Amino acid sequence: MGLSLREAISQVTAPGQLFEVTTRTVDGVTRRVFSNSPTTLRDIFDGARGVHETFLVYEGEEWSFDAVMVASDEFADSLVHRFGVGHGDRVGIAMRNLPEWIVAFSAIVSVGAIAVSLNAWWTSDELDYAICDADVQVLVADWERCEKVLETCRRRQTPIVVVRADDTNPLPAGVAHWGEVVVRGAPLPRVELSSFDDATILYTSGTTGQPKGAVSTHDAICQTLMAFSTGLIVEGQRRGPRDHPAGDPTCFILIVPLFHVTGCVPVMLSSFSWHFKLVMMHHWDPEQALGLIEKHRVTNVVGVPTQSWDLLNCPDRDRFDTSSLVTVGGGGAPAASTLVARVEESFANARPNLAFGMTETNAYGPQNYGDDYQRLPASTGQTPTVVMDVEIHDAVGQVMAPGAIGEIWVSGPTLFRGYWRQPEATADALVAGWLRTGDVGHLDEEGFLFIEDRLKDMILRGGDNVYCAEVESVLFEHPDVREAAVCGLPDERLGESVAAVVVLREGAQLDELQLASFLAGRLAPYKIPTRVVFTYDRLPANGAGKISKVDLARHYFRSNR
Repeated sequence: MGLSLREAISQVTAPGQLFEVTTRTVDGVTRRVFSNSPTTLRDIFDGARGVHETFLVYEGEEWSFDAVMVASDEFADSLVHRFGVGHGDRVGIAMRNLPEWIVAFSAIVSVGAIAVSLNAWWTSDELDYAICDADVQVLVADWERCEKVLETCRRRQTPIVVVRADDTNPLPAGVAHWGEVVVRGAPLPRVELSSFDDATILYTSGTTGQPKGAVSTHDAICQTLMAFSTGLIVEGQRRGPRDHPAGDPTCFILIVPLFHVTGCVPVMLSSFSWHFKLVMMHHWDPEQALGLIEKHRVTNVVGVPTQSWDLLNCPDRDRFDTSSLVTVGGGGAPAASTLVARVEESFANARPNLAFGMTETNAYGPQNYGDDYQRLPASTGQTPTVVMDVEIHDAVGQVMAPGAIGEIWVSGPTLFRGYWRQPEATADALVAGWLRTGDVGHLDEEGFLFIEDRLKDMILRGGDNVYCAEVESVLFEHPDVREAAVCGLPDERLGESVAAVVVLREGAQLDELQLASFLAGRLAPYKIPTRVVFTYDRLPANGAGKISKVDLARHYFRSNR
């Protein structure tokens, strides 16, 4: 098998190496960190200046690294001099995958402001909540999102910069076109930046149904980028260089949204850091993705298991040349063990991989690659990683022995700083430098992590977090609903699907189509239950009056969840 994980890590992170690791103590917490990590995200973006190779491919457009930086500088100038954005101010981004998303992000973090990534699938009410919660000073949006947030931004007097709007139609008051606000050739305003300045807020739903803004610093994200890169180097040391017949340069395809941590950090920012080409998709379409993989000789696919299944099951897959692919995988949702074998046998050169990460870890965590993944397809990877420690804790916080099942705690420099303006939630999640993940699992004798279930009442549907409490709250708004409970069901393609048991009021009549229509204006589409059982009987509860979601799934849907 070659080197062990620890032997390979020791070689790659030794003194004098690019990925040298040392220790650092901050606020009494000592962690392993990369000695040569960039200080801020601006350092990473500055490294692309004058680089004329292609960075972005979007439909018929190609943007070089330098072209992205020119556009970023122009918009940064507008943020500072037109809109008065200063250090620590929040600037929102609400759009689907477009080149301007990346340009705006670079500009925002480079002038010391905080980039607030807003979910483009959210309803107007969900967007309203996040814009108000983060106290967004300026919002950058595509036209569809602009229409959704117009009322909120008018009420708050928050200016909107809209991208790719129809120039022939006049824009509403308070909305300016991107091309009108930038000054061509304007330089980047230089401001003081610290590695521990806040850089991003990414929203992750809370158990109460209200989203929480996970705040990360420049340092955490830069350390994360080093960690992801080191993982690939370590794997190469263990297995030796794999012969690739075409020798294609590294090229990622962006098949997940940039407003998700996976799309933003390990895909987009990693590509920018190491000057890899990035092929962008505006929205997911497996046949189109296969065409782009063939045309641009894409080497790396990082997404959720749903998308891997979609590629494998695409009826016309065999007519596309996918020989350039080296890895196919990602994370963000439970993956069926059968997916590992399917990836291995279906692509000429690609190996499967899986990662365990959260918004709160900047998507970083244990990763399972190639041979290890083949041998242990139920594991999410071996621990500890280069800079992350993993422990299993019992209900009172004590560390548990290998094989024992408990809550997964993680620690490392990639962790977020806390939840935006939610000190109690932060204190509950971060304990003495450790993040309580809310996931339940165990470690085996080799340190491989296995995830069993979640403490948090959450469904992972195709990489998106769906919190049962939020869906249940909206179900209760229907006048014919007396009681409701939501649970996740295993789904080979999505990881989990959303299911609901609805107790109707006496004499009421309701079907799935009517319920879906009612929910459509109140929940994002991915949160709407796709399997519903209607009953007039009260839901079974334990002695404390709580409904077991496992029992719910087993009783009503015959699921072994």
